[in-house]
Amino acid sequence: MTLRIVHLVDDTTAGGVMRVLDHILHAPEMAQTGQHSMIPVQRGRVSLRKIQADVIVSHLAVSWRALPMLAALRVRHPLSPLIHVEHSYTKAFVSANVPHKRRFAILLRTAFGLFDRIVAVSRAQGQWLTQSGAVQASRLSIIPSCVDLTAFRAVSPIGGPIRVIGAIGRLDRQKGFDTLITAFRRTAGTDIALHIYGQGPEQARLLNLAGDDTRIKFMGFTADPVAAMASVHAVAMPSNWEAYGLVAIEALAAGRQLLVNNIDGLADHVPHGAQAVSGVSVDAWQLALTKLVQGQLPRKSAPNLGSDHFERAFAANWKKLARDLAN
Repeated sequence: MTLRIVHLVDDTTAGGVMRVLDHILHAPEMAQTGQHSMIPVQRGRVSLRKIQADVIVSHLAVSWRALPMLAALRVRHPLSPLIHVEHSYTKAFVSANVPHKRRFAILLRTAFGLFDRIVAVSRAQGQWLTQSGAVQASRLSIIPSCVDLTAFRAVSPIGGPIRVIGAIGRLDRQKGFDTLITAFRRTAGTDIALHIYGQGPEQARLLNLAGDDTRIKFMGFTADPVAAMASVHAVAMPSNWEAYGLVAIEALAAGRQLLVNNIDGLADHVPHGAQAVSGVSVDAWQLALTKLVQGQLPRKSAPNLGSDHFERAFAANWKKLARDLAN
């Protein structure tokens, strides 16, 4: 029996969630898990039509405003297995953005209680969800996010010294590019460069931080992440919070050295070859960048990213989860 698995999403703008959904909908490995389809939903909408599916998967934003819609989803489908994938909230997110933490904890417990299973997109996020009491361990599955990494594995390796450092992502406070730019400006060397790929609300502020440092180049939005990865020698991810970080597995699959803040889902990438920066400060990043361009950081291997291990594991985990709930 082929399971009908319907995915609900309320933000179809280009980004990590839509890239993961595109992989789910079109990857050959995922076709073996069931017949996947997607329904866009207006954010905050209360009424939902009856969905014909064996399993319904929410990729919706959880908020007090969205709570009536999530409750309506449960009421309209009392016998259908409901899964929620938490793409956003993490321990560091709450620390940085949530002033009323007890109220937020009530929201998460209430919203997550409407679903049969909650999916964390990284082990670090899953650990926080259970330790915080948001989800019981028996109702949590950990399925690290994934996209097709084939083209990244085919990128030419870097044989010489690190000279071009890449920062790839939305120009948003979350990504910590302000810390990176400030640290890079303190890093000596006229033959090194920082290339920033992306656009977003922080662009004007980041341009101002970069000032007259001609080594820093803003490359704008790129529709071809493989080409962007091929153009840099290493990748920096100084995110202030990050549920997982697709750029990390793409960088490692492409054989690029990777620096990450040791927080949230970024910590998941350290066993796979990422270098954890010891601290989230400008000083810590300046030291890490200096060591990187001077060749003082060991080139760590990326186990399992040289093959389709991640894609196969992603499909296997989804197949098991969907079949366990549908049976």
